[in-house]
Amino acid sequence: MKPIIKSIFCLALGTAAFIPMHSKAQTKTGLHVIADYSIHSTGGWDYITADGASGKVYVSHGSQVNILNAATGDSVGYISNTTGVHGIAIAHEFNKGYTSNGRANNITVFDLKNTAILKQVAAGTNPDAIFYDDFSKKVYAFNGRSKDATVIDAATDQVVATIPLGGKPETGVSDGKGHVFVNIEDTNEEVEIDAATYKIINRWKLEGGEEPSGLAIDRETNRLFIGCGGNQTMIVLDATNGAIVAKFPIGRCDGTGFDPGLKLAYSSNGEGTVTVVREINANQFELVENIPTEQGARTIGVDTVTHKIYLPTAKMGPAPAATTDNPRPRSPQIPGTFHVVVVGQ
Repeated sequence: MKPIIKSIFCLALGTAAFIPMHSKAQTKTGLHVIADYSIHSTGGWDYITADGASGKVYVSHGSQVNILNAATGDSVGYISNTTGVHGIAIAHEFNKGYTSNGRANNITVFDLKNTAILKQVAAGTNPDAIFYDDFSKKVYAFNGRSKDATVIDAATDQVVATIPLGGKPETGVSDGKGHVFVNIEDTNEEVEIDAATYKIINRWKLEGGEEPSGLAIDRETNRLFIGCGGNQTMIVLDATNGAIVAKFPIGRCDGTGFDPGLKLAYSSNGEGTVTVVREINANQFELVENIPTEQGARTIGVDTVTHKIYLPTAKMGPAPAATTDNPRPRSPQIPGTFHVVVVGQ
């Protein structure tokens, strides 16, 4: 994912192809911004992980991970020396957490109870998205520059495989049945990996989707929710055969999430909204609403226990003038403004 928001785009509200007829009869969720958690440190940000099992939120920020009490926003710890950190994976059965450190090209392993660093594991170049597959008991780190996946055995913290992916990977998920899925951003594909053999078994072209980044899954219905920020489209994909089931207009998203209890899929959009799509059944979906959040809040963590949503962002200053060497300069973060927006009922 992108370390900081580059620009703000207007949200596309037009009707997208493949939206089922039921999309016109939506019921609002009642979700809205209910809190704001300040984090007093500097640096860019990327993924955020809401861990409902422990009541904690893990926030990547600069060269550390801030750990917050999910209910109050109080700081309960941090993981240091995670240079260029992108994502955080949680493996409760091993009492371990994992961070992907993009600039250090490694993975930090830490103790979930006391946050002590247990080990650092070498990965590929620029490890970005990371998650724990509870089926295979493996951690998958997706390396943006080396265009591969580093697979780590959570029992031993040893690398057991490196999987070439044929393109720049973004978010990955598991169906809990032996299959791993990952977005390939620069080829507009969804790749399916056999969790037993570490072999790619399918490559599906995401027709009508550009720069897929965010990814979530409903394991019950085998549906993938793919946020394509390049053309502001969410694709609902059948994970069993790669068929496109539906498409919806979203914003310039970088993250998606799914709440299985509410049957709601979310796209976090940098314009300052969360697009909500409801799953009626495996083949029927509806676009529900766009919840106002804040500009720059483009990544998302969904707490499936409390049904709250967490989105990191910061206030940004005006972008410097473009130059020949830097034709698209980034807006600087205003110091002391980094925070987490909380959405709930």
